[in-house]
This record gives sequence, C-alpha cells and structure tokens, in this order.
Amino acid sequence: MGFVHQTKERILAGSSINRNEALRLSSEPLDELCSAADEIRKSFCGNSFDICTIINGKCGRCPEDCKFCAQSSRYKTEISEYPLLDADTIAEQAKKNADSGVMRFSIVTSGKRLSPPEVDSVCKSIAAIKTRTDIGVCVSLGLLDEEDFRKLKSAGAERVHCNLESSESYFKSVCTTHTYAQKIETLKAAQRAGLSVCSGGIMGLGESMEDRIDMAITLRGLGIKSVPVNFLSPIHGTPYERNQPLSDEEKLRIIAVYRFILPDAYIRLAGGRGQIPDKGERCFRSGANAAISGDMLTTSGITTVTDMELIRRLGFIV
Repeated sequence: MGFVHQTKERILAGSSINRNEALRLSSEPLDELCSAADEIRKSFCGNSFDICTIINGKCGRCPEDCKFCAQSSRYKTEISEYPLLDADTIAEQAKKNADSGVMRFSIVTSGKRLSPPEVDSVCKSIAAIKTRTDIGVCVSLGLLDEEDFRKLKSAGAERVHCNLESSESYFKSVCTTHTYAQKIETLKAAQRAGLSVCSGGIMGLGESMEDRIDMAITLRGLGIKSVPVNFLSPIHGTPYERNQPLSDEEKLRIIAVYRFILPDAYIRLAGGRGQIPDKGERCFRSGANAAISGDMLTTSGITTVTDMELIRRLGFIV
C-alpha cells in the first residue's frame, strides 16, 4: 500500500496526521490524493453541503494594511465606498437569498472592528432578518470582544467569521496593523460567547505549502469546523496586484491536503473560485463540501442558481 492509502486508512480509523505527513501528502500523485480526500469527506461528512452568501455591509475606508485587500485606505483601488447599510437593506438581501435556497447569510464589514453603535446597528439588522426568514446568520465584523459577540448572539447570530489568512509565521508579511494573536483571540471570544466559528485563509499570497499546512493545523487545534479557502484574485492597486494566480493543480492539492488534516470540517471554496475553469467542480470531488455563492466583497462570484445546479449534479444535499 502506498503512503496516500495508508494515511487515508489511518484517518478513517480516527487518527490525525502531523505536519510532516501533511507535507509529504502534498507531493503525492494528484489523482490518488484527490480520490482519497473525497473518500475521507464521504466517510466523515456524507453528501452534506453547506452553501452561504455574503453581503458587503460596509465597504472601504479601512485603516488596516492587509496587502491583498481592495478596501484598505492605504491603496488606490477602484471600489465604491459606503458606510454601514441599514437594517431593511440587509434584511431584504437575506430574504432574497433564503428564497433561492441558501441556508446561511453573512454580514461582512470593512475595518479593524465595528464601533459599539455599529454593533448595535448590526444587531437590529439581524433581528430584522429573523422576522422575515429563518436563514442562518453569520457575521464578520472585525476584532470584536466577547461582550460584542454575546450581543450579536442574543440578536440571533449563529456564527462568527474571522480569517487567519495564512500561517502565524507568514502573517506578518501580509499585515502589520493587527496580529495573528488578535485574530485567534477573536475566534476564542466568539466561542466563549456560545457562537460557532468560521476561519480560513487566502492562498496565493506568496506563502509556501508549509504555511498552508501550518494554518490548517492551527485551525484544527481551535476546533474550527467551517474553513473558507480563498484563492487570491490579484487586485490592481494593492501590493499583491502582480502575484501570479495558483495553478489549478495547486488548488486541488491544497483542498485535498486540507481534507486529510480537517476530515470532519466543511471545507468551503470562497473567493477566487470564479478563476477556476470548472467553477470548482474538481475541488468538490477532491474534499471540498461547502461554498460561498454569489458575489464576493469586491469581486464577482458565481450565481446561486448555477451553484445549486452544480451541487445537485454532483450528488450533494444542501
């Protein structure tokens, strides 16, 4: 038996892999790796598929210096800046997505963190959503604290999103205005408040495969069960505008290795999926079992109608 098969059987039996084993897997034959990852997904998650949509609830004017982001005020990019949207606008968008069959809706805002009055405004938006639909509500509002998260949970929020972006060692090359430790504390604060958490990163920032694996192992240690995998869409005006997009093979390897490290998680194709010629179909056959549908924050995505057709054709159940 080869290394991929042996490792798969160990995971199916309840074991976990370490950093060196994950790194070795990343260079194994692609078809074998992807097939084994799909077996692991089926064993731990069945054909369940988690699909969500997002709304850019507050855009631009961000003081942070994340080198990938079009919303940073430090870079000259072509985006439409606007303050926090009102409750009716957000709730109406949530209802529209719920009516299309989407089960989860996330309010995402720019900036290091929302102010206390803005948190209160988002609570009103969540309450408005809950009066119009039963869609699950997630929030991505920056580096909030436990008290903020308890308010949001009381309003009806179920999940908090805060991406780690990359490994701890590489993060300082991506952003200098907040720390990896602050991100981890944000996730832990949300967990203490009784919320589930969602965290992943962006691939194609210049990181190594070791960095990607280190991030996945950190996520595993935090008990994260929803892991967005973004593929960088280089945006003109940002420091990463000339980064070369990852090859389709590299993307498949990342997804497959993540399934080995995180066997029971929802591995969620997120930003950059539209760059993939098959819109992620091979990734969904290589361990991925979730997606963000519709438009992203500052880039176009794939329509929910198209995604629903793909999900059903592949035999998944939303």
